[in-house]
Amino acid sequence: MRAKALPLLAAILAFAGAGTVRGDDPLDGELEIRSAYAVPSHGVIMLSASVVYPSSELLTESLKDGVTLSFDLECIITRHRRLWFDAQTVDLVRHRELSYHVVTDRYLLRDVDTGAQDSFPTLDAALASLGAVEEWPIAVDSQLHGDGPWQIALRAGVRRGHMPDALRALMFWSDAWHRTSEWYTWTLVR
Repeated sequence: MRAKALPLLAAILAFAGAGTVRGDDPLDGELEIRSAYAVPSHGVIMLSASVVYPSSELLTESLKDGVTLSFDLECIITRHRRLWFDAQTVDLVRHRELSYHVVTDRYLLRDVDTGAQDSFPTLDAALASLGAVEEWPIAVDSQLHGDGPWQIALRAGVRRGHMPDALRALMFWSDAWHRTSEWYTWTLVR
């Protein structure tokens, strides 16, 4: 009886060892906002930023297996008040999704809010386009009434979106599919 238990124990240990090798963080790597600024233009505050998103072989494999990634860029504008809590006037989130299309062998980047879509030959090209935020309208002058100073805070996040049923059954316990950057803050000069 004891001799039969040894192969079973070896199989369990081998499976557990394979799970730790395969259980690496798919979002491992750099996730940060390198630079950001906002300028008023014809009554609208336009934000531009450079964001670096993580890229790994495991992430590429996951996308090719059917996982969709959701990328959120959150922007908050607050006004400092001396004798009360800061006033939060703007809270925006830009939602985008990245997936892999098997037939065309391209990465598809879709803006969830507008429905606009673009395709890229490599994951690095898609992530570079995703990280280059140019002239995103975040507020109008009428929203920023009162005296300043106005603080802008920007944070990037990436999480797992849709996935095939077979992968969902295997990865229901995993929390390695969500990361956010540190807040990047600066004072708006008007």
